[in-house]
Parts: sequence; C-alpha cells; structure tokens
Amino acid sequence: MAEKLDNIDLKILKILQQNSKITNLELSKKIGLSPAPTLERVKKLENSNIIQSYHAKVNAEKIGLNVRTFVLASLAWNKENALENFIEKIAKIDEITEGYIITGDGDFLLKIVTKDIASYEQLLFKKLSQIDEVERLKTFMTLSKIKKVKILPFDYD
Repeated sequence: MAEKLDNIDLKILKILQQNSKITNLELSKKIGLSPAPTLERVKKLENSNIIQSYHAKVNAEKIGLNVRTFVLASLAWNKENALENFIEKIAKIDEITEGYIITGDGDFLLKIVTKDIASYEQLLFKKLSQIDEVERLKTFMTLSKIKKVKILPFDYD
C-alpha cells in the first residue's frame, strides 16, 4: 500500500532524486520550510523505506565496463526447487546487476554488465549456461543507451 504523502514530501522526493548531495539547508530553502522540519521529513521518508538509499552513480564505460546485455532465461521447471535454486545461483554472479521474474517468452530477464565481449562469452558459457535449472538463454546485446531517467514517473506537483 502506498504511503500518504503531502506536497512537501513529494517535492523532497523529486529534489533528492535530482540531487541526493543537496544539503539540508538548500533543500529546506527549495521546499519553503526551516531546516529542522525538513530534516524530520527526510528522516520520516527514510524510516518508512520510501527513500531506500543514497549512492554514487558510476559511469560504467569510464571504468572499463563496456558491454551491457539483457538475457532472457527460461527455467527447467521439472527440476526440484528450480526457482529457489536459480535465484540463489544468480545472486552469486556479480555481473548480473538486475534480475526480474517476467511473463511472456521467458521466465527471467537479467541485466548483465561486463568489460568486453570475451568476458560476456565466458560468463555465458562458464556460469549461466552451467546452471542446472536453466533450460534456455537468449541474449539481447545493447548498442547504445537512448534513455535512462533517475526520477520516477510520478505526479510530484
């Protein structure tokens, strides 16, 4: 169930998604409250897990991670504990940066980040395809990023 948020909470969320390094003083000026109640509201948003974390967004290419792929994985559901075992195994693979249970042509969509094609090939053949619960893998290689937003699509006004 969604939390009850007022307009000030929504402004805080939008501003922090744009710039999480903003000081409490700057934030308080932008939302029209004094610093103490501003900080109290931010803490409330953190404690209710609406704000989950603050982190640095690292440019993958600048540190040599140049290949992004999406892999559609289908499981062999006849294997015992297929779902739990698969999730446990992919959790140990650092190159898998996101994973979703999906509907449609496959069971999972995995986002994978590696330094180059050779690294991806090693991951695919030595790790992913070796997971017993995997029945089929289909790779979608990204060419370039055309859109990535950091602000969730919500009516903040």
